Amino acid sequence: MPIREDVVVLGGGLAGSMAALSAAESGASVRLVTYKKSTLRFASGLIDVLGYANGDGPVSNPYDALSSLPDDHPYSLAGEQAIRDGLSLFDQVTGDSYRGSHTDANALVPTYGGTVKPTARYPEASAAGLASDSRSMLVVGFRSLTDFDARLVSDHLEAAGVPFDVHGAELSFPKEYRADAKVTRFAKALDKNEDIRFAGRSVWMREAVAETVKPRLKDAERVGFPSLLGDEHADEVRADLESHLGADVFEIPMGPPSFPGLRLEDRLFSALDDAGVRISSGNPVVDYEAENGRLQAVYVDRKRAKIPYHADEFVLATGGLVGKGIDSSREGVTEPIFDAHVPHSSDRYDWFDDDAFGEHPFARFGVVVDDEMRVLDDTDEAQFANLRAAGAVVGGADGAAEKSSSGLSLATGVVAGRNAGASI
Repeated sequence: MPIREDVVVLGGGLAGSMAALSAAESGASVRLVTYKKSTLRFASGLIDVLGYANGDGPVSNPYDALSSLPDDHPYSLAGEQAIRDGLSLFDQVTGDSYRGSHTDANALVPTYGGTVKPTARYPEASAAGLASDSRSMLVVGFRSLTDFDARLVSDHLEAAGVPFDVHGAELSFPKEYRADAKVTRFAKALDKNEDIRFAGRSVWMREAVAETVKPRLKDAERVGFPSLLGDEHADEVRADLESHLGADVFEIPMGPPSFPGLRLEDRLFSALDDAGVRISSGNPVVDYEAENGRLQAVYVDRKRAKIPYHADEFVLATGGLVGKGIDSSREGVTEPIFDAHVPHSSDRYDWFDDDAFGEHPFARFGVVVDDEMRVLDDTDEAQFANLRAAGAVVGGADGAAEKSSSGLSLATGVVAGRNAGASI
């Protein structure tokens, strides 16, 4: 029997998940097809909407800056309500594990480089670390965790003019690991809270960590750790540390593997399961079938056999240049599944700016869409009547420079999924 759904979404990241959930809300049967693991495990877990506009910022209220964006920007096409609808759906999925829904204003969240990121939603685990909070802060790092330098973070925060006293401390983790030990080793140790020998006595791991930190606490009212405070029992780990230290504890988002990103991925996939979305993973989409201007099926390569997935509507959410939803070579820039139109100069030297921190055209590469997220060809006509796109595969925005990547995924995902479901 052929595999058939009302809507097939290609891509399992934030945009694909939002599109699938939005389509499912309409009552459509939905299948999410994903090949590689999503980029959420490399992301901070912070949900940015718009932190900088036209090089200016940080933006206090992202909605106030929308009018300054160009007409072909995905936010201009999707509209403000799509951003709000995307955040609303995100809030339903994440519940009380995220903060920020009480206001339209951006929060300022410290990152592992010591920068302060404007963001619309942030994990509960990061809430005590906001840069707008005037309470004194201690930043803790561990010598065997080479990806995080607490003193560098504190120095950069101080240089940024934060309204609080901050100092950093590099300490020894109570259990010795190799210098190249992955962050997962630390998280699992705190999750298990195993009984270890510490200072000549038997102590639980979390208590040992707190006792290691206490001599450096001084007058700090809150303590920031790299985001390794547990995986399955993260809330419990943080609560135990707060109890031992007598200070608020928070996590500072850091690089891959990102526990905030992994926790968000778990919540998204749990929501997809609850919504009845079927998930097919581990095999790439390699071809498609079309007739009379409409897609009929996509073909998934499964052990050298091409398996068709039929649907009435399709959503492309395979990511941008980083996620390989957009490819580039000496011959040009392409979208590899449907060969959708990706505007770009034929001269590769026009793809970038000579200034390393300039406005690079390649950052805006992606497919062209209309206000219903239908993918357009080079004549501004729908390539296929039933193909839409969402997330970083959509061109026209520099999500990294704007600090808008997550918001773009939410807004375009909701519009693409909602319209796909409504077209059934």
